[in-house]
Amino acid sequence: MQLLFNNSFGLKLNVPSVVREIFRFIKDKPNAFYKVIIGTDSEQLADKSADFVTAVVVYRIGNGGRYFWRRIDSVLSHTTKFHTLRDRIIQEVLLSINVAKEILTELKKEPDLTNWDFEIHADVGEVGETKTLIQEVVGMIRANNFEVKTKPESYAATKVADRHV
Repeated sequence: MQLLFNNSFGLKLNVPSVVREIFRFIKDKPNAFYKVIIGTDSEQLADKSADFVTAVVVYRIGNGGRYFWRRIDSVLSHTTKFHTLRDRIIQEVLLSINVAKEILTELKKEPDLTNWDFEIHADVGEVGETKTLIQEVVGMIRANNFEVKTKPESYAATKVADRHV
């Protein structure tokens, strides 16, 4: 089963369609600079399962942006229980890395557009329970050759994806 992203109008889009929308947004103002960002957030449920939301954000630096999101609930994730916060955060990161690879593969099909950077936002930070996970999470993301941002700069995960959890 293919997991589809939602846009702001409630339409369901596959990854190539999301990337076409990103290109359309970039080509609208080709002299601007952009960031394409992936972030995932989750919510643990009472039965220790979790729902995950991954956001794909295209940000026109200093001038707004667009985003797309998809939910993977505990039934779709085929993972029944998350007994520790670490397990859930690692799953968030793995989902972000997998989506980032899909999106980046499609983005590279348009080599003429070079006015964008790509990064992953992780829902970990120096304050709170996740501070012990920063080094591990940042290492995982960098090992996959992606730039990474953590809290408070990780708005794709902590604001955009969080909005749909």
